[in-house]
Amino acid sequence: MQYTEIKPGDRLKSYVKCYYIYEAETDVAFDDTVFPSGNMEIIFNLGTGNWQTAAGNGFVTTPAVELWGQIIRPLPIRSIGKNTMLGVRCHPHAAGCFLNGKIDVFNNQVVDFADVEGKAVHTLHSKLLETPGWSKRIELVEEFLLRRLLLAEKKSGRMAVVSDIMNELRHEDFFDNIENVAARYGFTSRYLQKLFLQYTGLTPKLYTKINRFQNSLRLVTKREISLTSIAYDCGYFDQSHFIKEFKSFTGFTPSGYSSATSPVALALADH
Repeated sequence: MQYTEIKPGDRLKSYVKCYYIYEAETDVAFDDTVFPSGNMEIIFNLGTGNWQTAAGNGFVTTPAVELWGQIIRPLPIRSIGKNTMLGVRCHPHAAGCFLNGKIDVFNNQVVDFADVEGKAVHTLHSKLLETPGWSKRIELVEEFLLRRLLLAEKKSGRMAVVSDIMNELRHEDFFDNIENVAARYGFTSRYLQKLFLQYTGLTPKLYTKINRFQNSLRLVTKREISLTSIAYDCGYFDQSHFIKEFKSFTGFTPSGYSSATSPVALALADH
């Protein structure tokens, strides 16, 4: 598996965390699980294989251009054939600027981006298939995203507020309640919840949990310190609370988790 991340251009760096290229070296099928990351993604499938995601008691094949809503519980996936993907990982606060309406409706779903944003998505995907070279392909994607931003110019002020609040929530020494946070920005807590759902698909509380989990996932993967230390360093009340939350987001206990069995999940994690 080849996985590479590319930084966005200056005009999009406030909105796009990174672009990434995933290329399978073999057409051997394998299963994996994607964990919550706090980010929404757009993925252009450019290879001959396909991806499947769990649905009910089986799997369904994903569309050519995937929109990943916020994943808030472990989602089993399956790779079949030689897959090549170009992904757009949005900053947690920015996905709402590329989409119309409430984005929490996409939570725990992988939907057809063309169904959401129309014919322009099909046109872009066709151009990407015809275009050789990753730099040219990324230029095409950036042009598309910049056009979307022009349509969402009025949202930029509120997006900046959500970004500022998320930065507060990510601080290791953050212990304030959401009512006080909202009041500092002149909001009610109810309005702040609404704003978060509109731009991120998550509530502030759930975003904080996912961010804490991602921090713990990085430490568990390194295997350098004890579970008790990880729980303490990541702000969990105790080790029992840490284990319970880790399992709810991965399906594994921290001691039972191995990055070797989930290479895709690790690559697509929030770095």
